Amino acid sequence: MPFRRLPAWSARPVPWFPKAAISDFPKAAMAFPHLQQPSFLLATLKADSINKPFAQRCQDLVKVIEDFPAKELHAIFPWLVESIFGSLDGVLVGWNLRCLQGRVSPVEYSIAMEFLDPSGPMMKLVYKLQAEDYSFDFPVSFLPGPVKASIQENVLPDSPLYHNKIQCPPTGGLGLNLALNPFEYYMFFFALSLISQKPLPMSLHVRTSDCAYFILVDRYLSWFLPTEGSVPPPLTSSPGGSSPSPAPRTPAMPFASYGLHTSLLKRHISHQTSVNADPASHEIWRSETLLQVFVEMWLHHYSLEMYQKMQSPHAKESFTPTEEHVLVVRLLLKHLHAFANSLKPDQASPSTHSHATSPLEEFKRAAVPRFVQQKLYVFLQHCFGHWPLDASFRAVLEMWLSYLQPWRYAPEKQVQSSDSQPRCVSEKWAPFIQENLLMYTKLFVSFLNRALRTDLVSPKNALMVFRVAKVFAQPNLTEMIQKGEQLFLEPELIIPHRQHRLFTVTSSFLSPWPPVVTDASFKVKSHVYSLEGQDCKYTPMFGPEVRTLVLRLAQLITQAKQTAKSISDQCAESPASRSFLSWLGFGSTDPNSCYPGNDLDEMGQDSVRKTDEYLEKALEYLRQIFRLSEAQLAQLTLALGNTRDENGKQQLPDCIVGEEGLILTPLGRYQIINGLRRFEIEYQGDLELQPIRSYEITSLVRALFRLSSAINRRFAGQMAALCSRNDFLGSFCRYHLTEPALSNRHLLSPVGRRQATTPARGPRLSLRFLGSYRTLLLLLMAFFVASLFCIGPLPCSLLLVLGYLLYAIAMTLLTERGKLHQL
Repeated sequence: MPFRRLPAWSARPVPWFPKAAISDFPKAAMAFPHLQQPSFLLATLKADSINKPFAQRCQDLVKVIEDFPAKELHAIFPWLVESIFGSLDGVLVGWNLRCLQGRVSPVEYSIAMEFLDPSGPMMKLVYKLQAEDYSFDFPVSFLPGPVKASIQENVLPDSPLYHNKIQCPPTGGLGLNLALNPFEYYMFFFALSLISQKPLPMSLHVRTSDCAYFILVDRYLSWFLPTEGSVPPPLTSSPGGSSPSPAPRTPAMPFASYGLHTSLLKRHISHQTSVNADPASHEIWRSETLLQVFVEMWLHHYSLEMYQKMQSPHAKESFTPTEEHVLVVRLLLKHLHAFANSLKPDQASPSTHSHATSPLEEFKRAAVPRFVQQKLYVFLQHCFGHWPLDASFRAVLEMWLSYLQPWRYAPEKQVQSSDSQPRCVSEKWAPFIQENLLMYTKLFVSFLNRALRTDLVSPKNALMVFRVAKVFAQPNLTEMIQKGEQLFLEPELIIPHRQHRLFTVTSSFLSPWPPVVTDASFKVKSHVYSLEGQDCKYTPMFGPEVRTLVLRLAQLITQAKQTAKSISDQCAESPASRSFLSWLGFGSTDPNSCYPGNDLDEMGQDSVRKTDEYLEKALEYLRQIFRLSEAQLAQLTLALGNTRDENGKQQLPDCIVGEEGLILTPLGRYQIINGLRRFEIEYQGDLELQPIRSYEITSLVRALFRLSSAINRRFAGQMAALCSRNDFLGSFCRYHLTEPALSNRHLLSPVGRRQATTPARGPRLSLRFLGSYRTLLLLLMAFFVASLFCIGPLPCSLLLVLGYLLYAIAMTLLTERGKLHQL
């Protein structure tokens, strides 16, 4: 029977199988000896998957796991894993754990979390199969791109997770497979379900931290990477209680080697007089497997070799992480820092390493540098270079900042000073900073380049600049980064005679000698060269090139602060009243009267205040980090200048004069994009043919234009004769039938002001003013007020005409008097 796709939680729950059928499985197998029980059990599970609700499905499944032996459960395990986590191609969504939330579906959420808990029924099934040494085929085609390409090219990946597992396809078979033990198979599917399923639709607002998948990741990390105590032994459903399951047997041993070193577990066992002396030695392989699977599936999507060659992932590596993916990776990094920092003070130092150290303690020291550092660096470089320039980059930013601050997750908490000053970073973190130097320096430069291309007027973008500046401004952090750069830039000649030995940052904690200054220099060099290649050109974070970028950023921050203030001044009027006045025609019709391109208008004056606060503090932090003087910042402000000149008119964007006129500079483009400055644009064509405005009635304007055009054609000669007279009647007609002289209008060009070459137009009548909402509303108000005084429509119309004639006579006299003064 074909497998049925399980619906999402919002749909009707799909049951698994009836409870009565469970007790009938052995009887049915005896009644039909030609049917093998494994296939019969699997067929029954699939056939009955449409008859009962979700809660009953899980209850029945728990009983199946407890009652049936591993031989029968082996056949249903792959189908069960796929039905929970979805298919690897993303077609089947399974239980849809990425959308399952306790506040939306509390019953299904609690049942699923209990079933998939590290001590729950599903993990008991895994251990039950693990004890029998079963293996399951996993297609290589669904592995991350670099791993898949390496295996297909007959090159063994560096990670020991894949060693001794690759199986060639049988005769007539398709594709390569990995032979995984039950625990590995389960974790592969669990980790890949985060990226194999389709991204959540934008219309579905799901908070990642509240979803079942995110919480399950946290539970698995806390269980298999404990910060206190040892890894709990696996539970079994046997009557005898808990018993450790065996580690994977050869050749399925996933931890054959780490470079030149053997597995932590194998090294530890070789030095023990009795394996049973430390029960954790049986279980450390689960912790290693969990971490390696998570790192490989979530971070290893871009190859280090291609990054070193092109300084960016290859075009074929088209994997694009989602914000949800990044949030889960951040959870992993935070827990790894807590896990690594849970070592006791007498165990944390490599110099105290001895054969009596437990494998879990060694694993804590190796977790971050050996498994995470390299792949995380390439992953972050790709995100910094390819992530859209919008507020969603905040997830990547916080992931990066979490990795840079392991002291935040240390068990010892420093007391915050009463004056709210940031706490000093202890010198004990200097080795971590030196062995992760590129994480601090090169990624900081990458962030500067992003910040220079973003709209800092936006509160969300301003917050990101503030967050980075605040982290790097922590006391003593800058000094330790500078010390790391000095160690890297030290001449090679001072490295001692054992320079020829392989001493990489990923194995430094296993060094048999205590570290000295020259060894620290070698560690930093090994870290940089292993990630960037031997021919890399390192740009010091505190060198002149980066300082120039910081000064540019400081200038843009100053510009953004002025822009935010300008927006606040221009947009203080409420949107409702502004739109109402514009509708009536009283407001400004300039579409550029309020700067577009940011979210200040949507968030109100409070966001303007926050933007100014973030930018002000960010500027102060940058001054502290790079030791900028007050005179330098003042000079930047003076160089920026005011956005308006002494006459109150807005200056043109920054330009240079070219052969064909003015050419915008990069600063000028930034000023236009962010609304700092703009060119004054006015309509210079025929006023009768200008676009219909929002405060005009489209059909009425067009009808009035046809009417006035007909009148002008019919009486063109008479109007020209009247306007040519030199008496008062001629002045009166010229006031109504001619446009203002084109020479009096401001005709602008990028180079300068020029006289218009538009031919003069003869006298003509314009009725377009009658198509305005404002004119019609004023007429209605006039008739309404007249009716209050018992004045009919006809007398009211005569009074309006009389009033306009008096107004026109007065304006005619003033106009003629003004012309006489000009002469």
